[in-house]
Amino acid sequence: MNAQAPTAKATPLTPDERAAWVGFSLVKGIGPARFRGLLQVFGRAADAWRASQADLEAAGLPAAVAQAVVRTRHRVDPAERLAAWEQAGIRVLTWQDADYPERLRPLPQAPPVLYVRGALQPRDAWAAAIVGTRKMTGYGRRVAEDVATYLAEQGVTVVSGLARGIDGVAHRAALQAGGRTLAVLGSGVDVVYPPEHRPLAAAIVEQGALLSEFPPGTRPEGPHFPRRNRLISGLALAVVVVEAGERSGALITATFAAEQGREVFAVPGSIYAATSQGTLWLLQQGAHVLRKPEDLAAVFDMPRLPFRQQARQQWPTDPTERLLWQYLQGEPRHVDELCAETGLPAAQVSALLTLMELKGLVHQVGPMTFVAAGA
Repeated sequence: MNAQAPTAKATPLTPDERAAWVGFSLVKGIGPARFRGLLQVFGRAADAWRASQADLEAAGLPAAVAQAVVRTRHRVDPAERLAAWEQAGIRVLTWQDADYPERLRPLPQAPPVLYVRGALQPRDAWAAAIVGTRKMTGYGRRVAEDVATYLAEQGVTVVSGLARGIDGVAHRAALQAGGRTLAVLGSGVDVVYPPEHRPLAAAIVEQGALLSEFPPGTRPEGPHFPRRNRLISGLALAVVVVEAGERSGALITATFAAEQGREVFAVPGSIYAATSQGTLWLLQQGAHVLRKPEDLAAVFDMPRLPFRQQARQQWPTDPTERLLWQYLQGEPRHVDELCAETGLPAAQVSALLTLMELKGLVHQVGPMTFVAAGA
């Protein structure tokens, strides 16, 4: 298995397998790498979930983590938890699910399980993150409002972390402009923090979604927030840092964004303002200068964005189409490469690519060379 999350090649999960994925998400110390290692050894999460402590340790888990798996298994019935959460309107998405966010799926640190309140849509593949300090200035507020409003009016989804300050302003502005917004939480999706943002969270559920890798009921804890920042950047094509101090969490998001190949924009500010020191540092490191919201237009190819989003609505339902589409994320691929990697005959690959091009799902960028639309 490769270094990223399983792709569209995977088959839908059976109920017991889905319950096992949920079970492992309840165990502290089981992250993407360790979970991937368990799948490599056991083949199925359900088999790993039933394994003895000795077998779990033999599969590479530290003794303390293996003990935690066994304790959790004896204490919790993940199938019951899953049913209760779904009854409460909380969706559980795994690497294997077709509607797991495509921007996250290829990342090595994509969480195996995501919890969602609200609805994700194909158009959310075109998203920008707006982040910044909790102690914003009036200048920062205005910039965040203007950028979020512009993006929402252009059909771009606004992603942030529901924190006080810049995050909350960005979410509200996107909603007021009639756009979509996603909030990534450092707690369970049923535990809104800060508490004064509960009405905002409810509005986001109606016009977007709350997401978390932490199971429902998880309280907000300090270490959770840096972890969630990689998902904020991962969901976006570009990250805009409006205001940030020298130690702001927004700088962590920007660092993740650069590692993930996302575009990073920073808003210039006064050299005397504490809230500008982080953004000035980012500019010094090579971030794009955001002088006006329209500077983001090129990232999203704004004139063609509605057509590209319409094409994304024609999501491939055929499993083989989905397989090819996943292989075409990122770099263009030649038909011969696709045949070698998928094991499909050249005639079938060529015919499917022609059909997918007519649907707007892929583009031909050279002789017998294709790339996914929007990649």
